[in-house]
Amino acid sequence: MIGVLLINLGTPEAPEPAAVRTYLGEFLSDPRVIEIPKWAWQPILRGVILPTRPRKSAEAYRQVWSEEGSPLAAITARQAKALQAALPDVRVDHAMRYGRPAIADRIEALKREGCERILLAPLYPQYCAATTATANDKAFAKLATMRWQPAIRTLPPYYDDPAYIGALKESVEASLARLGFEPQALVVSFHGMPERTRTLGDPYYDHCLATARLLSQALGRELVVTFQSRFGRAQWLEPATDVTLAALPAKGVKRVAIVAPGFSADCVETLEELDIRGRETFLESGGTDFAYLPCLNDSEAGMAMLRTLIARELAGWTEAK
Repeated sequence: MIGVLLINLGTPEAPEPAAVRTYLGEFLSDPRVIEIPKWAWQPILRGVILPTRPRKSAEAYRQVWSEEGSPLAAITARQAKALQAALPDVRVDHAMRYGRPAIADRIEALKREGCERILLAPLYPQYCAATTATANDKAFAKLATMRWQPAIRTLPPYYDDPAYIGALKESVEASLARLGFEPQALVVSFHGMPERTRTLGDPYYDHCLATARLLSQALGRELVVTFQSRFGRAQWLEPATDVTLAALPAKGVKRVAIVAPGFSADCVETLEELDIRGRETFLESGGTDFAYLPCLNDSEAGMAMLRTLIARELAGWTEAK
């Protein structure tokens, strides 16, 4: 049997400080995420960040939590379910790099179900060591403990794939058509990374610019490219999303729509940081109309894209059954 494991970032178990503290403790202890020696970083993490940040982050999660729980967890589960329905001869599961369902547990479960070949599919269009690589690292760490390993493939980044760009175009155009106003600017916000990662050779920044360029061509309109979610004192990729939103009204741009194509599913970074705080920043700075356009999620366009990507990576395996 062939297995497909969709992998996303992760989420706290609940929008409460204790659960957020556990999640952040794992996330911010990942050396792929924080590239500072443990002896220097762990005292800061344990002594400053974890005692204070979870309460603020829990409030952000509470604003976007639903009856299904975390938006990221619920949407990723729906993506796996929809993909399973489209690929009945393949076993589809999902996991989170941080928190649950854990990557190691789901690999073990797929192996128990008879999957001797598994495609690891980190749902990050643009490659970054802090996202794609660490997801694969965690999977390979589990494989290192297994006497009988399954054969493994990994989904490559798809930042410039025609299926991805086409799905973004369809989604953005559909969202814009539902608005009650015409945006003067379409802001494309990617998750930020420290500038240092770029100078060390991470292709993430270039992948983001390539996605924005191709999407701009597909839509036939200019885009304003920004980077969000700055953390700490280091220099991060620029321009910053919040700074850009605050500055646009003074330049005569009073109507804005924003989309986050680097996220495969809506989450706290899109629903709270952009749709809530980004909206407040723009309107308080003099803007009149603001719209957040949803991620691909489990939409028809998004699932068609995933089916195309996954089927391509399974080529040879499925035919050999």
